[in-house]
Amino acid sequence: MKIREKLQSGKVHISFEVFPPKTDDKYESVLKAVDEIATVRPSFISVTYGAGGGTSKNTVGIASHIQNDLKVPSLAHLTCVSSTKAEVREVIKKLKEEGIENVLALRGDIPEGMEYPAEDKFQHAIGLIELLKESGDFCLGGACYPEGHVESETQKEDIRHLKEKVDCGLDFLTTQMFFDNHILYNFLYKIREAGITVPVLPGIMPVTNKSQIKRICSLSGTYLPERFKALVDRFGDNPKAMRQAGVAYATDQVIDLIANGINNIHIYSMNKPEVARAIMENLSEIVDE
Repeated sequence: MKIREKLQSGKVHISFEVFPPKTDDKYESVLKAVDEIATVRPSFISVTYGAGGGTSKNTVGIASHIQNDLKVPSLAHLTCVSSTKAEVREVIKKLKEEGIENVLALRGDIPEGMEYPAEDKFQHAIGLIELLKESGDFCLGGACYPEGHVESETQKEDIRHLKEKVDCGLDFLTTQMFFDNHILYNFLYKIREAGITVPVLPGIMPVTNKSQIKRICSLSGTYLPERFKALVDRFGDNPKAMRQAGVAYATDQVIDLIANGINNIHIYSMNKPEVARAIMENLSEIVDE
């Protein structure tokens, strides 16, 4: 099923994201985690492409397993900046062969030391979106940044680029993680004013260990509310308490979003079935209402 059809149903949909292993010897353990996450009946499971495309060879395989073996809709990420146009076309061919209908089209991070822009590679996600539209009847998603993309000088400029991507044929958007829902509500108001009307899936990250915070801040500079920082200060050195508190904080964000009319929410599960299970248990009556 195409994800755009689910998003238009008006029901509450919770989806999860997983990532391929960095090394092939971890492939089976990732599949095991995916199998367990599928048991909580997510609306779909997305599979990332890996930094610099390094784990891309496993993305199609895992996405195919989710869709064809587990019978859960899958969303395959596809980044383009670190791959040649010929390599991107080959991945698209494999996606079609596996019957994968949903693709998240991304530029991706520019690898350190890589020449950018490069003549044989896409400079922006728009080129990838156009190629996907030409290549088949895909349901296409894209990324957006409620706090602005780090490479944009202003949020207004970022939203202008976002509208260009959507106008190329995106069916929905998924946000980068955020920890204050008011940031999302403000962002939604601005993009709707700019004429962007496609569904937006908030991306929620349950922070279950202290080390995640440093990585989050170093990569994206995401704003951390005082109540979130207090949670980490109190429970960060107690792994079990931090996991419980992180799941509770993420659940609170999700419930607030649903209460305010946002029915489609994406969870960055970090390949942790226990986290996916805990969140869905907290939402058992809400998701099925």
